[in-house]
Amino acid sequence: MNPDLISHRHIEIFRALMLSGGVSEAARALHTSQPTLSRELARLEFLLGYALFDRVRGRLKPTQAALSLFEEVQRSYAGLDRIVQRARALAQGHETVLELLSLPALTQALLPGACKRWQDLAPEGRISITPQESPLLEEWLSEQRYDLGLSEQATSPPGTHSELLFEADEVCVLPDGHPLLANASLALEDLRGQAFISLASQDPYRQQLDALFEAAGIARRLQLETHSAAAICECVRQGLGLSILNPLTALQFSGQGLQLRRLRVSVPYRIYIIRPLLRSRHALRASLCQAIQEEAAAARQALPPH
Repeated sequence: MNPDLISHRHIEIFRALMLSGGVSEAARALHTSQPTLSRELARLEFLLGYALFDRVRGRLKPTQAALSLFEEVQRSYAGLDRIVQRARALAQGHETVLELLSLPALTQALLPGACKRWQDLAPEGRISITPQESPLLEEWLSEQRYDLGLSEQATSPPGTHSELLFEADEVCVLPDGHPLLANASLALEDLRGQAFISLASQDPYRQQLDALFEAAGIARRLQLETHSAAAICECVRQGLGLSILNPLTALQFSGQGLQLRRLRVSVPYRIYIIRPLLRSRHALRASLCQAIQEEAAAARQALPPH
């Protein structure tokens, strides 16, 4: 076996034979003669050291080795097809999919509305949204894997530029009919002894809230904890307790068996929009940024007044 002498032409011939099932059909597809194709096939089998086809009544029947090899060849050609599609799209002035990396909570609470706005601005645009938590989110943006990112981290990852997108205080979420809804706003003291649903212990906002309650000497009944702000809202809606969380997710669930109230203590929640500096700039990135900024501004307006 001498695979070093196998050429791209040999692989082309093998693929054409697998797809067509006959020498004459493969020869026509490759614009060559049947004797030339048969000769090159024999050469390929000699270099491999095993047969790729059994000859059955004038037809070629792939061996098991050929079927296995064909799977790998098809994967390679699929990659080549993607390259060709990209080249054609660029030649026609069509851009590829815009890749956005975001915190999971924002893929539910901010980005659907932003995508609707973007569709109006760029109806031809295509977007792929990948949810990811920190610190992998910042690491992937630093590696220039994505066209745009949304993060809670104020420090720009290396090779990127960060800009404040959204800032508002965290809010208290309560189920319909809760006695504390009689108050227009809530103090930490109002939550003393209340059943409380919290984010996971490693979450920085959870740690900040725990420190505030501890400093004030206020004990809550910590009923349940979860990584997901959306899951917290669902638990609140089921009457399992109340919580304090980011205003974007709270707004998403507001009015669906859940109400929100301002806190009299400020717990700022900030979102940053991150642009990679070394990645080729997508032609539609600016319009997506505009749509996200408009949606964030609308969310601020929807929050109850102080």
